[in-house]
Amino acid sequence: MTSVPPESLLPSLLNLPEGRFSGRDAFAELIRLALATAAAQGWREIILCDPDFEDWPLGERAVAQALNDWSKTGRKLTMLAENYDALVRRHARFVSWRRSWAHIVECHQAQAAQPDSLPSALWSPGWVMERLDLPRCSGIAGSEPARRVALKERLNEVLSHSSPAFPASTLGL
Repeated sequence: MTSVPPESLLPSLLNLPEGRFSGRDAFAELIRLALATAAAQGWREIILCDPDFEDWPLGERAVAQALNDWSKTGRKLTMLAENYDALVRRHARFVSWRRSWAHIVECHQAQAAQPDSLPSALWSPGWVMERLDLPRCSGIAGSEPARRVALKERLNEVLSHSSPAFPASTLGL
């Protein structure tokens, strides 16, 4: 598992990779780097979108630490998925973190109108990453304004047709 680097290495994270990536390891490393950078730079908003988040590294200790470091007043994490079952099954640390930070995390379930209509992406105001081929775990990342705006518009469209999901806790009667 990769851990969040010490402060002395953070400047190197501030330049997130640009361009194509391929493979599960490269994808997972981009997620780790992006969330560590979010904490270091104080990103105010992050959107995570995937059909089920099964192969995201959200359950790793380094990711949980990066999310803890990022979590402050005025921050917002929006998650969008077709189904959260795999996330609950595979990412216990994330589920626990989500419970603690429910006030800054919004989770939505996409109403999938067409197969493959839900992007697998991480959006932030300054950098985005999108998997274009889920089975091969390949895609593109970058900070170009046009790419960020186009992805945000697609995510907003899906969010407009979504409903709240993955509650932080379940209340019994």
